[in-house]
Amino acid sequence: MKRTTGILVALILVIAAASLAYAAEGNARKGKYLYRQKCRSCHGVSASDLSPSSKTQADWKKMFAKPEALKCYKEWKGVTPEERTDIFSYLHDFAKDSPSPAKCN
Repeated sequence: MKRTTGILVALILVIAAASLAYAAEGNARKGKYLYRQKCRSCHGVSASDLSPSSKTQADWKKMFAKPEALKCYKEWKGVTPEERTDIFSYLHDFAKDSPSPAKCN
């Protein structure tokens, strides 16, 4: 009985951890839309040109680890944490060293 309970608890923990890991990932498709709506209006016009393939996946991780250090962070007032995660997912998933780098903005 104890062994069955232990296995059941372990299984629940594994499922919970997997669902949390999945939930932490953003929606890259939505992120592409949000990037074009909220970021592209400056990047490529008045700010430096920026696209997913401008940086490596490690570069994007580093940038989004401390978004308050970005020069354009003040412009992100209307961007929710969920939207930021979606934008990161888009940029990260299509970085220049990703399996499918972005071909155009």
